Amino acid sequence: AREWHSRGREFDPPWLHQIDIRYSMAEQDWQLETDAGASKLVRHFEFNDFVEAFGFMTRVALLAERADHHPNWSNVYNRITIELTSHDAGNRVTQRDRDLAAAIDKVL
Repeated sequence: AREWHSRGREFDPPWLHQIDIRYSMAEQDWQLETDAGASKLVRHFEFNDFVEAFGFMTRVALLAERADHHPNWSNVYNRITIELTSHDAGNRVTQRDRDLAAAIDKVL
């Protein structure tokens, strides 16, 4: 998001940040979910079987560990849901989340 000036004060309007996220993630099937000031990127994956899904989770785990940024996720047989948010930023989506989302997309 860009910084804007209003009456000599810099600020980053929350609505602009959310618009930027929607546009940057739209091509990658990530959805922005917001609730009570918190935000997260969410994506659902479906694989052929459990082994393929678990292999994907293993590759994502290595990326997340390297980035020191760990997703919330769940796995049921061949389906995986990943949620990305930055807890240290008040449970808001940050550039770290967008970067990890982009890295996850490259694993596919």
